[in-house]
Amino acid sequence: MSDIEETAEVQQLPLDAWHRAQGARMVPFAGYEMPIQYTGDWGGIVAEHEWTRSHAGLFDVSHMGQLLVSGEGAAEALEALLPGDIAALKPGRIRYSLLLDENGGILDDLMVTNVTPEGGTPTYYLVVNGATKWDDIAHLREHLPDAITLTHLDDQALLALQGPEAAAAIARVFGDVAGDLKFMQGTAFTSGEVEIGIGRSGYTGEDGFELSVPAEHAEEIARRLCADEAVRPIGLGARDSLRLEAGLPLYGHDLSPETDPVSADLGFAISKRRRAEGGFPGAERILGLLTSGAETKRVGLALDGRLPAREGAPVFAGKEQVGQLTSGGFAPTLGHPIAMGYVAAAHAAPGTALEIEVRGKRLAAKVAPMPFVPHNYYRGDK
Repeated sequence: MSDIEETAEVQQLPLDAWHRAQGARMVPFAGYEMPIQYTGDWGGIVAEHEWTRSHAGLFDVSHMGQLLVSGEGAAEALEALLPGDIAALKPGRIRYSLLLDENGGILDDLMVTNVTPEGGTPTYYLVVNGATKWDDIAHLREHLPDAITLTHLDDQALLALQGPEAAAAIARVFGDVAGDLKFMQGTAFTSGEVEIGIGRSGYTGEDGFELSVPAEHAEEIARRLCADEAVRPIGLGARDSLRLEAGLPLYGHDLSPETDPVSADLGFAISKRRRAEGGFPGAERILGLLTSGAETKRVGLALDGRLPAREGAPVFAGKEQVGQLTSGGFAPTLGHPIAMGYVAAAHAAPGTALEIEVRGKRLAAKVAPMPFVPHNYYRGDK
C-alpha cells in the first residue's frame, strides 16, 4: 500500500488488543502498529471499502496528533503559520488548513476547530497527521508566542465513523447528539460519564464523524459502535482506497515541503482575506503562483485495463516525461485503477491522454476530474 511506512520505533494504539481480537492484521504505520485489514467472512480491503461506501465503517485514527492552541490572540498566532482565515472561524466550525514553511512548502495539512467556550479564552483544536505530529508540535512551540498555550492531548483516542449510515448509527448508540451538525461542524457531548468531542468530517468522501474520546474509554466506545448492525471496523487498506477515490491527498506522498498549495490544487485553503492581506509563510511566492499559475499541478488519472500504477511511476506525453505519480491503486467503486500525481500544467487539463510506465510497460491513462467518486458530505440541503 502506498500509505504504509516502515518505522524504527513502533508504539501501540489504545485499541491494539481490541483490533487483534477482531482479527486485524497489524502493520507499522506512522510510528504505530495499525490494522491494515481484518480477517474473517466479511474482512479484506475490498469488502471493507464497499461496506464503508454502503453502510458505516469504524476507523481507528488515534495515531493522529490532537492539539489545543489557546490564549488571547490565538487566532492571530495561528494565522502567522497557516493561510486560513482563523479569526473568522466561529465556535463549532471546522476548517481545513496547511502548516507552511517560510518558502510556502507544505509541512502538514490539518483540521482546525474553534472550541472556544462561551465567554471563555479563545481555544482551537487541531488534528495533525500522525507521521508529522512531533515535528508539527516542535514547529508550533518554536513559532507560537509565549502567551499562547499549546497542549498535546496524548491521552485522547480518535475514532472515525464513515459511511451513509454513520449518522443513523451515531443516533442509535448515543442519541440525538449530532442531529444539527453539518459538514465541517463540531460539538461535544457526554455519554454516561465519558466526554466526547465530535466533528462531522472525515477522510473517505462519505458523510461521517470523528470522535475524540479519552483513551481509557476508547474500547468501550468502539465496542458500542460495532455492536450496531450497520458498523464494522475498517483498516488502513480501505482507508487508502477510499480517500484516493475521494481525491484527497495523503501527506508524505501527495504533499510535502517540496509542494506548494497552488501546485497541490489546494488553493481553496487560502482564504479570501489572507489572499488580500498576506502575512502567512511563503505568502509572496504563493500569491504569485495564484496569479501566474504553477508549473505543475496535482491531477487525477484514470487508467485503462486492470493493472494499477503506484507511487513513483513516471508519467509520459509521448517520449517526454511530464510528471510522476504520488498515489495509485485499484478503485473498487469504479472497477478500474486510478492514480494521483503531479504533471506539467500544459498536460493537466481533464481528458488529456497520457501514459504511465509500470515495470517497463506503458499504461494508457487520461487526466480525470477529482473526486473520482462524488463526495457525500452532509451539508443540510438533503
